Amino acid sequence: MLLATPAPRRAGKRLLRAGIVILSMFLLPLGWAVTAHYAEGGHPTDWRTARRDSAGIATDPATTTEAVIQVYAAKAFRWRGAFAVHTWIAAKPQRADHYTRFEVFGFNVARGRSAVRIQSGIPDGYWYGAQPILLREVRGGAEVDQLITRLHKASARYPYHDQYRLWPGPNSNTFIAYLGRAVPELNLDLPPTAIGKDFLPDGELISTAPSGTGIQLSLGGLLGLIVAPEEGLELNLLGLSLGVDLNPAALKLPGVGRVGSNRSD
Repeated sequence: MLLATPAPRRAGKRLLRAGIVILSMFLLPLGWAVTAHYAEGGHPTDWRTARRDSAGIATDPATTTEAVIQVYAAKAFRWRGAFAVHTWIAAKPQRADHYTRFEVFGFNVARGRSAVRIQSGIPDGYWYGAQPILLREVRGGAEVDQLITRLHKASARYPYHDQYRLWPGPNSNTFIAYLGRAVPELNLDLPPTAIGKDFLPDGELISTAPSGTGIQLSLGGLLGLIVAPEEGLELNLLGLSLGVDLNPAALKLPGVGRVGSNRSD
């Protein structure tokens, strides 16, 4: 007579198979991204000589009188660029003759300075040899000037001026996600390769997504979930993000980034 497999054992096997499938969905794209990064080669190894000039994306402030906010991402330096990006915001009020960059630098903390750096600079500069991509742009008049003022105020409130941790945060992407929540008019949809964006400040377990919309659950940036109109559905595991976006349709893969339609705004 055949004996039936006990129900708890069958349930355990199903959970194990589901866990293997989910883990593979994270690790396979990540492995492909790392392999492709090193196969590409030609990445700078010395930060002192790496390219930092303009990528030719931002408009010249000398000829642009309107206020502008731009959000950029570029592959991180050295080995981190295989699967992660660095993000920053560049902003120019009406009739200003330069852009101000909002970003976080880890080496500033090691030198006893604030991790947050807000100063004039090249808005679309190569990030130590990596070409930036424009994630979001907002232009206008007084209303955009007001958003820039709010970016400055939110930066001053950022709780990790004296802290930086590469993984799982707080890092540069934690800071930009924080600004996105503080200024939801940016409708900021950070790429899945922005590791650290899911680290919620002050140990919070629940918040809005970096776009300032929907809902985000996170356990210290190590396990979490985003459900939001801008980001779509994202699952975060150990800082890596896997998800699907319907506006416009695209997959979000660890290490690889967004696969499918790009946002038009």
